[in-house]
This record gives sequence, C-alpha cells and structure tokens, in this order.
Amino acid sequence: MSRTQQKRLSKRTLEQWLSEYSVSHQNLVNKKIHWLCVPTIFVSLLGMGMSLSVWFTLVLSALVLLFYMRLSTPLFLAMGMFILICLSVMALLPWGFKVWAAVFVVAWIGQFIGHKIEGKKPSFFEDLQFLLIGPAWVANSLIGRKKSQA
Repeated sequence: MSRTQQKRLSKRTLEQWLSEYSVSHQNLVNKKIHWLCVPTIFVSLLGMGMSLSVWFTLVLSALVLLFYMRLSTPLFLAMGMFILICLSVMALLPWGFKVWAAVFVVAWIGQFIGHKIEGKKPSFFEDLQFLLIGPAWVANSLIGRKKSQA
C-alpha cells in the first residue's frame, strides 16, 4: 500500500490536515488569494446547489458539517455559522445558477494563479478531502489560531 493510500485510510487530526495543507500555502500572495477565493468558491457552490435543489444542497451541507464535526467541535460550529452566512449572502444576492457558476470559475482561476505564484500544486491533487480542508484552513488562519490550538 502506498503512503498516499495509507494517509487516505488513516484518520488524520485537524492539526495534521492543516499542517499538510499549509505546505503548499506558504507564499503570502497565495495565502491572500486563498483567503478570498476559498470562501467565494464555498458560497458559489452553495449558490449553484440551491439553484438546482434546495434539499440536496442542505443534505450535502449537513454531511460536510459531519466531516468537520469529526475533526473538531469548534470547527463544526464555525463552519455551521459560515454556512448560515453563505445562505444569508445568497438571500441578499438572489443570483441564478449561471452567475454562481461564473463566480465559481473566476475564484478557481484565482486559486490556480495563487498556486502558480507559490510554485506548488494544489493539495487536493493528492487527496480530494483537501477540498474540505481549505475552508477550515482559511477559518483557522483568519482567527489567528496556531496549528497546535486548532
């Protein structure tokens, strides 16, 4: 079994996830791009989802929150509040699927520009679960917590 497969099967702690994610997010410009683009991608995904199926999006959001709850109760609460903020933004900006999709694409372009500047590939190329760690990393970074306090 390869090292990558072992990592996928292991239950990493939040600190381990954040530490691994941070490896490809050291450049200050890349960090700032991620602080803007990761939440934008998250809200745009919710916007696209809500445009297609409210119930499916809410169920998927609940499953995402379960992933965060497994890692950390404070993270679960923070991401639950963030999802509520996203839903509020969507209520204030009642855009359709196409607009949310355009926001999603632009934000991903920003992410890839950030990684080009960083000189490292995005973490999710190694493990798709890093797509859920990105928002946790942003939340952790913005509140100024150190990895050992996560």
